Amino acid sequence: MLPRHFLTLMDLSKDELHKLIARAIELKNMPNNNREYEPFKNKVLAIIFQKSSTRTRVSFETAMIQCGGRSIFLSTHDSQLGRGEPIEDTARVLSRMVDCVTIRTFEQEKIELFAQYSKVPVINALTDICHPCQLLADIQTYVEHRGAIQGKKIAWIGDGNNMCHSYMRAACQFDFELAIACPSDYQPNSDLLNETKANVSLFSDPSQAIKGADLVSTDVWASMGQEEEQTKRAESFAPYQVNSQLMALAKTDALFMHCLPAHRGEEVTGEVIDGAQSVVWDQAENRLHSQKALLEFLLC
Repeated sequence: MLPRHFLTLMDLSKDELHKLIARAIELKNMPNNNREYEPFKNKVLAIIFQKSSTRTRVSFETAMIQCGGRSIFLSTHDSQLGRGEPIEDTARVLSRMVDCVTIRTFEQEKIELFAQYSKVPVINALTDICHPCQLLADIQTYVEHRGAIQGKKIAWIGDGNNMCHSYMRAACQFDFELAIACPSDYQPNSDLLNETKANVSLFSDPSQAIKGADLVSTDVWASMGQEEEQTKRAESFAPYQVNSQLMALAKTDALFMHCLPAHRGEEVTGEVIDGAQSVVWDQAENRLHSQKALLEFLLC
């Protein structure tokens, strides 16, 4: 039987995604009941990262350990991938030795090629195009704090980047309204905009996008690999800073999220990210629980 992969949010059905979020919440509450649960006993997760990581790496490794499994971390600096071995060859060999592979890389095409030749599930731990694992944690966090996200309005303020793309897909899969505000030079992928137009609207003015929002989310202005563009991007994105004045246009009980790391004073002010509406720390913790649920779905 062919393995199931998680390369974008579209790899799972709407029903599967809803069940996965509910399961993540169940798994989160298990330690409070002193329940021992080791579904990954004798299972091994290979973690291949070409980009740096804190939350993603720690959450995957912790998820495996707490559920009885193990993980092996590989960077391109200490594996044959860094010396030019074809991706499909690495996939063929590695998938004969481990039970699951999670990959963080630049091009989406690389992870899709790996999955094509893998005998075991492959998880997208971030590419330049999307970051689906983060959206699982984001949806879980919203559900925990406010209930069902269906029919709600979410505002994405800032770069039309991989996180924005994943929010666009999430809008379709979880049936919410997404309002995106970004500079004209940094809009999300046009094909994806067309695919998701039933749920997604694009604005140049952040005050229009955020009006009446139930959730406000943003990200750094320069992602990994874009550091040389920092100065130019700072000028373009300055009007898109999420501050108290902008948050005041959202609903009074609106939540604020950020996938982290955050640059206070740039894309968000300290008073917002450290304020009462912010749930970024719950959001970060939920990377662990939602990924446990994802691993359980793919491995068990």
